[in-house]
Amino acid sequence: MLSPEDLDAATLLSLLGGAVDRDVLTALTGTGMRRGHRYVVQRLLEGPATATELATVLGVSQQAVSKSVQELLALGHVERAGGDGRSKPVRLSRSGLDAVARARTARAKVTEQLREHLGAEQLERLRADLLVALDATGIAEEVRGRRVVPSADQLG
Repeated sequence: MLSPEDLDAATLLSLLGGAVDRDVLTALTGTGMRRGHRYVVQRLLEGPATATELATVLGVSQQAVSKSVQELLALGHVERAGGDGRSKPVRLSRSGLDAVARARTARAKVTEQLREHLGAEQLERLRADLLVALDATGIAEEVRGRRVVPSADQLG
């Protein structure tokens, strides 16, 4: 039988990330939001953007972004934000912002569970180590800029 103690750090981080994702998706039940929408939503937290701008930032095809934007429009989580005849920027709607708040609450609950098990001091050390790990893996700047690039199968 496999024991968590036998697993390497990357596997443990992946499993923990999956558990957090599960909790967030559970909190978003009934919203129609799916895992791939988070990349578009994270970028839209900075302000309105067109599908072309989103595709450029996320490093994916405009077709993939357009599909996600259309889904989010249909769900009411984004809305049109002006633009001329060709440019059609979108922004998060009240519903989209509410979904963000639900996801943040779910992550805060996980953080509180960790605090209860580890204690505040050890949790802060873990957080500091995870920040170093972000730098070591080369994604810290993407995180800071809300520009984490999805893998090819995550957006569509």
